[in-house]
Amino acid sequence: MRIRLALLLSLIFVARSIARPSDLALTGAKVYLSPTDPPIANGSILIHDGRILSLGPSSTIKAPGTARVIDCKGLVVTAGFWNNHVHIFTPALLHVRDSDGKQLDQELETMFNRWGFTTVFDLASVLDNTLALRRRMESGELHGPRILTVGEPIWTIEPVYVRDFLAQNQIKVTYTKTVEQAVAVVRDHAAKGANGIKLFTGSYQGQGEVAVMPVAVAKAAVEEAHRHQMPVFAHPQNVAGVNVAIESGVDVLAHTVPQSPPWTAEFVAGLKRANPALIPTLTLFDFEARKGHAPDAERAVWIANMVDELRAYSQEGGEVLFGTDIGYIDHYDTTLEFTLMSQAGMNYQQILASLTTNPARKFRDSDRTGRIAKGMNADLVVLGADPAEDVTAFSKVRYTIRNGTVIYAQPIPSSRQ
Repeated sequence: MRIRLALLLSLIFVARSIARPSDLALTGAKVYLSPTDPPIANGSILIHDGRILSLGPSSTIKAPGTARVIDCKGLVVTAGFWNNHVHIFTPALLHVRDSDGKQLDQELETMFNRWGFTTVFDLASVLDNTLALRRRMESGELHGPRILTVGEPIWTIEPVYVRDFLAQNQIKVTYTKTVEQAVAVVRDHAAKGANGIKLFTGSYQGQGEVAVMPVAVAKAAVEEAHRHQMPVFAHPQNVAGVNVAIESGVDVLAHTVPQSPPWTAEFVAGLKRANPALIPTLTLFDFEARKGHAPDAERAVWIANMVDELRAYSQEGGEVLFGTDIGYIDHYDTTLEFTLMSQAGMNYQQILASLTTNPARKFRDSDRTGRIAKGMNADLVVLGADPAEDVTAFSKVRYTIRNGTVIYAQPIPSSRQ
């Protein structure tokens, strides 16, 4: 009798867990499983315990009665987006241990959730502070994207444009001038829990001057980082900085290169042979030109040069990762970035790859994220329009879902409430 009762109770528990109220169903959407798979025209996705339980044509997927159902008729679903160049450096995020949770949640929504980002790679911040933010996120207290971080960057001298900010906020990033110092910094970051390393192979000093990192220092940092299975990003600034990145074996160029002559076919072929991924950050250059009060014509030329660099590398088959440098810039809207990537000749599938499958593969996470498939993490974006018709639809986010939890829902206009 006791055995039967125990069996009955266990069956009731299993049934409740399978159809618990926290389950989520997205129904009736156009579903892009990946950048290359044909979309499901009228598809549904069932999510359980933060993972995708099943998906397919809506006629074949039935949601449990207790699941929360989001009607996605007329909407589009893709895998959750990665932003591979952000900074946990905004005033609201600088003192995480002492900050109110509601204020932190608001900042996370404004910067990340609102734009569909379920994973972000922080490419320079105060490591201890960023790790504290990640811990509060992982505890369930805060709602935002998964955060990967490089912590403090490695540079021989800081770029001129951050000096005042660092001084005002009493942030000290030591100079790294020797091989031994580079190795020590990488080991320290790895021990603390950083996920990557950032090198300023070129550090802008003003008036056209760039401090270029010695190849030996960069190479030592890259080799030590790779021993710890950590990717290395480079801020190149000019062609000399690119060459140091190539010679040292850097994995990702964090920007296109503002202080560079036009990229020749020979230069692009050499860059492709080295095979770093490229994060364009095209909106950054519009931001910098406006901040510097550059005439519109000059700003247009500057941006066109960066677009040309992206076009050249993309057409050569170079890997592109989406990134915007938000946290350094305060322009969070992603519309311009998608527009400029399209102007560089990238179609919606290539842009979607830069947001999903490319970073998942580059950072060895493609078994969990980057596409929509049974058993994958339920990191998803629901869009209000189809990027196949207009790439700026990638910025028209209705819902952002991370591990099966809705972390952003577009507010309903008051007239429709």
